[in-house]
Amino acid sequence: MRKTLLVCALALALTACDRAASPEAGAASTPAATVSQADIKAETGRLNQWFEKKYEEQLQFSPLQLTFQGRKDLYDQLDDLSEKAALDQVAWQKASVEEMEKTFDYAKLGDEGKFSYDLWKLQYENARDGVPFLADGYAFDQMNGAQSLLPTVLISFHKVDEESDYTAYIARLKASARAFDQLLERARKSAGQGIRPPKFAYEGVIDQSRKVIAGAPFSSGKDSAIWADAQAKADALVKNGKIDAARAAALKEEARKALLEQFKPAYERIIAWCEEDLPKAAVNATGVGSTHPNGKAYYEYQLRQMTTTDMTAEEIHALGLKEVERIKGEMTALKDKVGFKGDLDAFFAFIDSDPQFNFPDTDAGRKAYLDAATKDIANIKKELPNYFGLLPKADLEVKRVEAFREQDGAAQHYFPGTPDGSRPGVYYVHLSDMKSMPKPELEVIAYHEGLPGHHMQISIAQELTGVPKFRTQANFTAYAEGWGLYAEWLAKEMPNTYQDPYSEFGRLSSEMWRAIRLVVDTGLHAKGWTEQQAVEYFDANSAVPLTAIKSEVQRYLIMPGQATAYKVGMIRIQELRRKAETELGDRFDIKGFHDAVLGGGALPLTLLERRVDQWIASRKAG
Repeated sequence: MRKTLLVCALALALTACDRAASPEAGAASTPAATVSQADIKAETGRLNQWFEKKYEEQLQFSPLQLTFQGRKDLYDQLDDLSEKAALDQVAWQKASVEEMEKTFDYAKLGDEGKFSYDLWKLQYENARDGVPFLADGYAFDQMNGAQSLLPTVLISFHKVDEESDYTAYIARLKASARAFDQLLERARKSAGQGIRPPKFAYEGVIDQSRKVIAGAPFSSGKDSAIWADAQAKADALVKNGKIDAARAAALKEEARKALLEQFKPAYERIIAWCEEDLPKAAVNATGVGSTHPNGKAYYEYQLRQMTTTDMTAEEIHALGLKEVERIKGEMTALKDKVGFKGDLDAFFAFIDSDPQFNFPDTDAGRKAYLDAATKDIANIKKELPNYFGLLPKADLEVKRVEAFREQDGAAQHYFPGTPDGSRPGVYYVHLSDMKSMPKPELEVIAYHEGLPGHHMQISIAQELTGVPKFRTQANFTAYAEGWGLYAEWLAKEMPNTYQDPYSEFGRLSSEMWRAIRLVVDTGLHAKGWTEQQAVEYFDANSAVPLTAIKSEVQRYLIMPGQATAYKVGMIRIQELRRKAETELGDRFDIKGFHDAVLGGGALPLTLLERRVDQWIASRKAG
């Protein structure tokens, strides 16, 4: 699962697209017959220059997005997380689209120019369509809340190379109070409309918040993660000759004061709010279709946004049921192949309970997990040139999730590196409960989050040249997660993968997991299933450990629709590949196909199909 702060609840931003605009949405256009190649080059170049200017304006709304991109503009600030700021951004997008339509002739644009034009407009349309649902998102939850993401950003992404970077760090510690209070205001407003996350989400936020402010300088005990980081960053400046020890001591004292006077009280207000509202939250929760006043419309919007299709909840649910049965057949065949005596349920229980399928719940076991994932990724890395023309510059690291945000059974995830490759991407692994990290699934998850999955796709997108920068940073869940799941399947074609039949079972389990998501997400949010019903269905159809199942279902409850994107996206990419193979025959080139899919950045599925169709046509034309 790709995680970026702007996609998560920290910013409660509306930045993804849901459906593709038709070319008719363009400005009043010149008849095609009169457009020369020189006209196309000139108009597309002019549009690209305009996009660079506009995207730079848009980035000024988000100091944190600038930080994610490795920049130090607005380094002493945090995003404005108020509802007014969200509306101001939508108004800015609207004005930019109106300016674009008046200024540029759609018919004079090249193919890439038209993609850029359509995407820019789609981002506005999606944000506009999401305005009625601003109160429906959860300001704080156990998966994406600012209470865990902000310290992660400060520790892992706010780099301190100069004294000014450290004073900016202190300023951000101070600004946390304002940012959290803005989110608290939104949480209270939502709760006033009867919109609140389930009890488990509040409990998760309380637990994470307490962990962040546990230890020195907040209380007795060893240093908290944030204080240890603040000290280490100051010490590094001394070591690198940027400041002397006396100045480091003074800076540390400023940081300690900010932690005690702004940072800690803000966390205490979050804890107090969650404790106050928790008694009103559902215990055996159901989905937004049943709990939110406008829940049906909100879920329909979320499905469009996440899948970038017009598929209904009923269609997605039916697809999920069909896929579950298909994958069960493949699992049964593999069970028989390894000689297991018993039905599929018994095989699930065997995988879930036999000690051979888990690393020891020790530091050595955790290191062994990280080492094995790193080794599997290294094997894929050397095979990439045989399957891709475009290759990422940024390196990839596998790390354990920081203790203050680690959760038993929670999903592994990926944080992107910088566009220039100077900071590597990170595949983060939850290792607090080794029972929920079975060996058979290690390999497939490494391929999904790392190579040839998220790290491959996101790094290539960020490093693209010849397209406007906003496209290199775009994110569409069906595309990104569809690619991640396609990557699991693609890895099977590569040498030295899934050699252990139980690893192949892990791959099938991962695909089953995503098929179940189609059923469970729609079950919860459109059919009124309870959390327990969803857990029971998941458990009956998979070998996923119960701890992980419960964490998954709780994730679906606070991120409606997101879980449907994986399978919908994967199936569409597979369909496009089959289409290309059928139409091109001997002229099909796997490297060319993958470059066509990845070479335009993240796209809604409708525009991805248009891009692949153009690639097929160009191959046919020789």
